[in-house]
Amino acid sequence: MCDSCATAAEATTEETERRGRLSRRGLITGTGLGLALSALGLQTGATTASAATAKNGRWANPALGRFPAGGHYGAPRGGAAHAGQDVSNSTGTAVYAAAAGTVVRRSWGGGLTGRTGNALVVSHGSGQYTYYGHLNAYRVALNATVAAGQRIADMGATGNVTGPHLHFETHSGGLGVTVDPVTFMTARGVDLGGGWPRIDPGASGKTVVVIQYLMTQRGYGLVADGQYGTVSSDAVKRFQKAKGLVADGQVGPATWPHLIYTLRQGSSGSHVRALQNALNKRSAGLVVDGTFGTVTTSAVRTYQGVNRLVADGEAGPVTWQALVG
Repeated sequence: MCDSCATAAEATTEETERRGRLSRRGLITGTGLGLALSALGLQTGATTASAATAKNGRWANPALGRFPAGGHYGAPRGGAAHAGQDVSNSTGTAVYAAAAGTVVRRSWGGGLTGRTGNALVVSHGSGQYTYYGHLNAYRVALNATVAAGQRIADMGATGNVTGPHLHFETHSGGLGVTVDPVTFMTARGVDLGGGWPRIDPGASGKTVVVIQYLMTQRGYGLVADGQYGTVSSDAVKRFQKAKGLVADGQVGPATWPHLIYTLRQGSSGSHVRALQNALNKRSAGLVVDGTFGTVTTSAVRTYQGVNRLVADGEAGPVTWQALVG
């Protein structure tokens, strides 16, 4: 885990300019808490609907691994607090963009006080940033535009660390205003621990396309347009009801296992198109033809290998969960 990666005693230049003379202590105990609650939709007057819309399919798990002891947000770091969540795995494990955005930092420590090692910072607009630290290798350039789930780096052990891992931070309200990445990502339907994602009606993007193709294979005949509107959500509710699940339209941990198929070379159909789209979200670059041939098999094995899964070329529940998470 990180031996440093602590929140600086004072805000970054961007945050200092924005917040004037507010102390870092005040940001953590006051504003930082308010922003964290806001991200979760728990502030006074927030509605369930407004919180639910954050699970919009636009966010993705940045890396697979385990949470090491003491690597959590807020853990003590030499009189300061750990600014992110550590995710441990082997050097070379793939690191992905948590959401679409622009690479604004690509340097040692990402230009942020208290951080060490090769790092990237991605701006997602509206004052939201993600930080990826201790990288072994970069896979994108400075100022590059990235998509959610795109491979952007390799996990490593550069800087002040005790072993290879990703140091992942979420900043909300400006670069320098860190919030707990676990709660931030949970509010957006992503389980940093590697579980199934939650996708709500109103979502859009490639994960919605995956759902629509899987639903078509299940006999519901949806158009794979990437828009999780009324037609798609009503179909999912019917599917959930038929499976004895809560028919709320949210595709989450209870629904995904019933929706996916175990696929291998020789399979064909809309479920294979779903798999190919899920792989493409993770930078596979496949032609979506619905045929599980040698090229798709190779892409599955490559994905499994760089994420330290069993590289057997078969898309079972473990591989699906990692892909769509």
